Amino acid sequence: MTWDAQEIQVVVAALIERGGRLLISQRLPDAGHGGRWEFPGGKRESGEHDSQALHRELREELGIELAIGPHAWTERSGPLELRFYWCPWAEALRPRALEVVQFRWVPAESLNGYLFPPADSRLVQALVDGRLFR
Repeated sequence: MTWDAQEIQVVVAALIERGGRLLISQRLPDAGHGGRWEFPGGKRESGEHDSQALHRELREELGIELAIGPHAWTERSGPLELRFYWCPWAEALRPRALEVVQFRWVPAESLNGYLFPPADSRLVQALVDGRLFR
């Protein structure tokens, strides 16, 4: 099935690296793919640009403000277009699990040990294999 451009929902997510580890968060049980792990982010709202949406999502989910860096990856999954951005870590930040169950700093090579939504599988494998660098 093909999707009309007006039907596509853009989802933005952050690839946040600190000391060789990536920040992942666990979705709330009542969310889509509840309990699975993800890179922090969410759906872009009407009128938002990717960076605005990602700033909002990082504040809502983890209570953090980060600069939005370069685009890293795009994946299509049905009516969703997932866009991932590198976001440099700021040492003074202290994330909190606000709209997520928990978060973890995980070495890229260990990401396969966490259950992600199917749409993230190619990105996760590229990170595990070391094919995606900042």
